[in-house]
Amino acid sequence: MTPISRRLFGATSVAATLGLALTACGGPTDGASGNGSGAGGAGSDAGGAEAGTVEVEDNNGTHTVEVPPKSVVATDNRTFETLEAWGVTLTAAARTLMPASNSYKDDESIIDLGSHREPKLEAVVAAEPTLIINGQRFAEFHADFERLAPNAVILELDPREDEPFADELKRQTTVLGSIFGKETEAEQLGADLDSAMERITSAYNGSDTVMAVNVSGGEIGYIAPGKGRTLGWAFDAFDLVPALEVDGASDDHQGDDISVEAIADSNPTWILVLDRDAAVNADDPAYEPASEVLEASEALAGVTAVTEGNIVYMPADTYTNEGIQTYTEFFGTFADALEKKA
Repeated sequence: MTPISRRLFGATSVAATLGLALTACGGPTDGASGNGSGAGGAGSDAGGAEAGTVEVEDNNGTHTVEVPPKSVVATDNRTFETLEAWGVTLTAAARTLMPASNSYKDDESIIDLGSHREPKLEAVVAAEPTLIINGQRFAEFHADFERLAPNAVILELDPREDEPFADELKRQTTVLGSIFGKETEAEQLGADLDSAMERITSAYNGSDTVMAVNVSGGEIGYIAPGKGRTLGWAFDAFDLVPALEVDGASDDHQGDDISVEAIADSNPTWILVLDRDAAVNADDPAYEPASEVLEASEALAGVTAVTEGNIVYMPADTYTNEGIQTYTEFFGTFADALEKKA
């Protein structure tokens, strides 16, 4: 199956329907997808696109952004795949955090800002950014970027906790589309996510029990319904019936401790799986794929999800991606599985 994450799309703009404040002064054209070449392109125009400004809203308010941006820095994992698909040239980025599937990762013309564990924040100065797309693991460094790049607009488009997660993914994509002249592509990305989610809503019978887990280092972590990282929100989005609910559950990136016996006792009809190590340790000889950990477990051999083949895995690069394409692809896979059982 061709991953949805590798497609380019076309449709009509969703900016107005999502309530974005958009004003243009000689606004961007559809060709406004590049912004120079490498760090040396910080003062260059992008593909001959008509220069201007666009007004957008992020988590911190309204910003006026130069379009096309002369120098773009990206640190938010959720945006990397979209920016790559749209042909946006980056002058600096958190390349260390990128999945191997993204061509930016090995592009030496892009200044590497490291990871949130070992950031190289000062390196952003050489990029002379006019736009920094910040967030997710780098969200804590917002003030540092303000100090190091005082002339840059810093956008924070992380999903807000009080808003539906899917709507927040679409909001992020729409804002970026308005900046890079990719409104039609942004619209289609949102429509595809909606379509995949609607398929699940239609196919799920409302009674099968579901468990979400995170597998890392050969250990199984529990992803709490409504709270756990990456998949917790799916329970609310689709009214999934939890196979197990645990007091004091967290949104820890490795999930909460859970025994295989607890999983077996709860006997989920479906298990949704994030293989955390597939994105960061797949080349390690000690790497144990989540499929081996779950499907080869004697303790889980009698669980309905195992015996009926109802284990659905997220894309391998999910942990270092988590963008709108990731969820669209996964929900499409989950919908396929549900429809086969209907």
